[in-house]
Amino acid sequence: MKKDIIKKNASENINSSLSREETNKRLLEASQLDINTLYEKYNTSEKGKNENQVKDARETFGENKVTYKKDDTIFKRLKDAFINPFTLILIALAVVSAFTDIILANPTDKDPTTVIIIITMVMLSGILRFVQETRSGNSAEKLLEMIETTCLIERIETGAEEIPLDEVVVGDLVHISAGDMIPADTRIIKAKDLFISQSALTGESQTVEKFPIDSSNSDAVLDKVNLAFMGTNVISGSATGIIIATGDETIFGDIAKELNEDKPITSFKRGVNAVSWVLIKFMMVMVPIVFLLNGFTKGHWLNALLFAISIAVGLTPEMLPMIVTTCLAKGSVKMSKEKVIIKNLNSIQNLGAINILCTDKTGTLTEDNVVLQYHLNVDGESDTRVLRHGFLNSYYQTGLKNLMDKAIINKTMELRIEDENLETDITKYEKIDEVPFDFKRRRMSVVVKNKDGKTKMITKGAVEEMLVVSSFIEHNGKVQPLTDELRQYVMNKVNELNHQGMRVIAVSQKTSHAPVGEFSIKDECDMVLLGYLAFLDPPKRSAIKAIEALHEHGVEVKVLTGDNEEVTSAICKQVGIKFTKLYNGSEIDQLSDKELGEIAEKNTVFAKLSPTQKARIVNLLRERGNVVGFMGDGINDAAALESSDVGISVDNAVDIAKESADVILLEKDLMVLEKGIIEGRKTYANMIKYIKMTASSNFGNVFSVLVASAFLPFLPMEPIHLLLLNLIYDISCIAIPWDNVDPEFLKEPKTWDASSVSKFMIWIGPTSSVFDITTYALMYFIIAPMVTGGVLYHNLTDPKLIALFIATFQAGWFVESMWSQTLVIHMIRTPKIPFVQSRASAKLTLLTMLGIALATIIPFTGFGNSIGLAALPGKYFIYLAITIALYMALATIMKKAYVKKYGELL
Repeated sequence: MKKDIIKKNASENINSSLSREETNKRLLEASQLDINTLYEKYNTSEKGKNENQVKDARETFGENKVTYKKDDTIFKRLKDAFINPFTLILIALAVVSAFTDIILANPTDKDPTTVIIIITMVMLSGILRFVQETRSGNSAEKLLEMIETTCLIERIETGAEEIPLDEVVVGDLVHISAGDMIPADTRIIKAKDLFISQSALTGESQTVEKFPIDSSNSDAVLDKVNLAFMGTNVISGSATGIIIATGDETIFGDIAKELNEDKPITSFKRGVNAVSWVLIKFMMVMVPIVFLLNGFTKGHWLNALLFAISIAVGLTPEMLPMIVTTCLAKGSVKMSKEKVIIKNLNSIQNLGAINILCTDKTGTLTEDNVVLQYHLNVDGESDTRVLRHGFLNSYYQTGLKNLMDKAIINKTMELRIEDENLETDITKYEKIDEVPFDFKRRRMSVVVKNKDGKTKMITKGAVEEMLVVSSFIEHNGKVQPLTDELRQYVMNKVNELNHQGMRVIAVSQKTSHAPVGEFSIKDECDMVLLGYLAFLDPPKRSAIKAIEALHEHGVEVKVLTGDNEEVTSAICKQVGIKFTKLYNGSEIDQLSDKELGEIAEKNTVFAKLSPTQKARIVNLLRERGNVVGFMGDGINDAAALESSDVGISVDNAVDIAKESADVILLEKDLMVLEKGIIEGRKTYANMIKYIKMTASSNFGNVFSVLVASAFLPFLPMEPIHLLLLNLIYDISCIAIPWDNVDPEFLKEPKTWDASSVSKFMIWIGPTSSVFDITTYALMYFIIAPMVTGGVLYHNLTDPKLIALFIATFQAGWFVESMWSQTLVIHMIRTPKIPFVQSRASAKLTLLTMLGIALATIIPFTGFGNSIGLAALPGKYFIYLAITIALYMALATIMKKAYVKKYGELL
């Protein structure tokens, strides 16, 4: 985000660049001021600001945007595109070549060709990566705009309205409730059981209760209990506050400017880095061997150095950063068309790697369209009185209105025309207080007063919790004490509804006498249980098909929900999730981490879980070597989303869930998620194809060079030939991100394994060397003598014929190398028979064929002659065809042997 300019305010005399001390001073001052002084100082009122005041505040203090370290500048993208271990190696080699070929060379021997080719490789890789990252970055920005986080602000002209966080200004009146993120540094002026997690700033997991009046003795800003800070989130309760500082002026903004550390390395980055270093170490071992062997056998150390440089260039997979970026960007763009937003490019590959998907129940297995099916008294009879009390609770609460609240309100509005009492209740009562919902109590209360002055507290929540706070019950038309027998009677009625797949909450009420503003959790006692509200959230029609599809692709679906056992069990059975035992939260708390880890792997359904219990299960599954995705949309899912390898949420989730997630679904549907997993696996497949085919091809070439160095009286190829060959090969690889992937490969999740690259190199690389060596023999004893009058090399005395012999030999290996090196792309991309059982994409096929054609033509051109390659006789191509056919047959045999030994090719 860009840094905002803070303009000078005459009345406040605020500097245009507030220091940390000045920011703290301003917040500390705000914590001590009374409400009226705050209104006056920040040019606002109990109704908020008007449009002109908002404009003035924005001009004075800037927008609510934070300056992070410049992660996405053009300069950084250019640096990342061109500066990586592989391009640094190439640049170093170019510098060495510049000294040996140009600066220190004799005037007649100066040759910049090697430097030009190396720089071309660097530019090709860097430019392609820069373009892809810029395009994907722009696409991501557009997509992220679709999931904008908002907050509830009071404005004079419009009243309470939802606006984007970056439109908040200093002096705005903000309303916050459970699930919200604090939009900017805020002075709390009204609060009800407000608990906030400040772990984003302090690292402490314990929530902090906030109050309108500061009672702390500390002078530390973060200790002030009437201040809430940008980046923290509301766990429970509700509040109203005045925005004191925005953007860079906030505590969060000040910290963000100082952040220098990189983001934690993901498993994906760790895998790519491990593979990269395997290739670099291999190069660092092989290049000195090639240099020394050629130096000692040929006696020309400068030529040996140049040849070793060329080998180093050939061993450097300079296109790897570009291939990785392009694969990730392509996958991300593809998923955007499926209404899946990838917030971080690496997440697309992580998504493909998951083998366990943990999900909440509501909205993923169910329609997320809760309908109030029944409003019943304790005896199971329809009773609008229960509905009226439930309506008053849902209608007047200011906290997080969930789907059940909306269902209650909607049902009441439907029935109020038919029922005069319902119509009267909407206008007869006024709210005077509330006790907000939290996940420990699992209930919430409102206090209302009618026109006669009668005050009552109405509480609704989980049945078990309501039985705890209720001492009386309306049974058979009269109020009586709630005995153990009646408690069991209630639970039996509720279980009947649960077994039908319904979610049930209970409603209680009592006449209250506490002073207004002093109601609290302790007043939730001695209540009268009135009845139940039963909701139906039917299973999705697509859920069964989606779960089957995920299982077919090696992903086990586990349900982690806060709902009760009966409802969870009913829904899971309806959608085909099999389980032998259902574990609940109370059972889980009795288990050690080892015990729970074993149970979590073996079992699929867990109910009545708290947020910390969900996160605990996810962490234990990961510790046992699983790659875990978690899908959730509520505040109770935030901890599990953070703990998972891939957090998945939806665009209508609570703020903290969206912020914690790596992937956002615009449609909450497991079928869409299955497409994302498949696309992630395609992304991985095409990345590992390039790595393995390049590694094995390079290893084969070096092995062939070592053999040639030991036995040939001249170099099998000049440095310029090797560099040119590598350049053409690189261009052929550009289309790999668009290649097809065998359906069988997509059936199981894949993870990075650097050791598999080494094994693959050693197994498959020498396959091409077999035919390189036969090509040496063919060129040395048959083809090259054919163009020099039938005379073998050691019998030649004419310098021109010697040069022609070498040029023909090198042209033959140049062409054969290109054919084998390029065809290995088609061999390695699939364990099947290429071109017959599995075909590459049209783009990859076209580029590889063009690469082969270009390399084949070069020896017959003036350019080829200028770099020391001679035209090849027609008979050579007969031998070439036989060589390539035999090579493909041997490669197929080696592939099958490798798969048999290690279980997979890629």
